[in-house]
Amino acid sequence: MLEIKVLGTGCARCKELERMCFDVAAENNIDADIQKVTELKDIMSYGIMQTPGLVINGVVKLSGKLPTTSTLLNWMKGN
Repeated sequence: MLEIKVLGTGCARCKELERMCFDVAAENNIDADIQKVTELKDIMSYGIMQTPGLVINGVVKLSGKLPTTSTLLNWMKGN
C-alpha cells in the first residue's frame, strides 16, 4: 500500500492535489493511504517551503505546484 501525504494548509491548490490523488488512485485501482497534512511544523519537516507538497512513501515528489495526472500516476506506480 502506498502512503501518500498531501502537504498544505488548505489553499485551493492543496485541495485540488488531494482530490487528484484520490481520483488517480481510484481510477487505477491503486491501494493508497492518502493523508492530508496541515500542521505547518509537519509540512516544514519535509523541507517544503511552498505548498502544495506531495510525499509518496516518504519521498518528497513535489513542492509549490500541481503535477499532471499522468505524472501523478507514474509516481504512484513507482516510476
